[in-house]
Amino acid sequence: MQILETERLILRHFTLDDAEFILELVNEPGWKQFIGDRGINTLDAARQYIETVPLASYAKNGFGLYAVELKDDHTPVGMCGLLKRDTLEDVDIGFALLSRFEGSGYAREAATATLKYARKQLGLRRVVAITTKDNDRSGRLLERSGMNLVGPISLSGETLRLFAIDF
Repeated sequence: MQILETERLILRHFTLDDAEFILELVNEPGWKQFIGDRGINTLDAARQYIETVPLASYAKNGFGLYAVELKDDHTPVGMCGLLKRDTLEDVDIGFALLSRFEGSGYAREAATATLKYARKQLGLRRVVAITTKDNDRSGRLLERSGMNLVGPISLSGETLRLFAIDF
């Protein structure tokens, strides 16, 4: 199901048919460095991730992480969406792209559209984001999308940077 459309992108619900793409994405060096190794090394594990993360979130929260694909040929390039973590008071935005599509502005385009969707369609008053201390690229993208650095936050014994936008 399509959720959002931008000038160049479509954001849609993940399906189990996206397992091959997820397997590639979560094993990108940038994912492992900044998000963490999820131990997803097989198509079955990728399907389980899709079931337990995005599909479960759609059912529970009415939103989640969405597949980001190019509008013109439907090539999957990444994911972007909203998460409701037990460890954070507010809904947070997350995103990741395959490295071969980085630097194209797709992540910013998807994040900006997702924040607009959070405000207009979901009625959220605040969205946050967390990054590792050394993930400067994501921090700059969040700031260019209208979010502000709030400061450090400690989650699971790790100090992260917290960004927020109030609508």
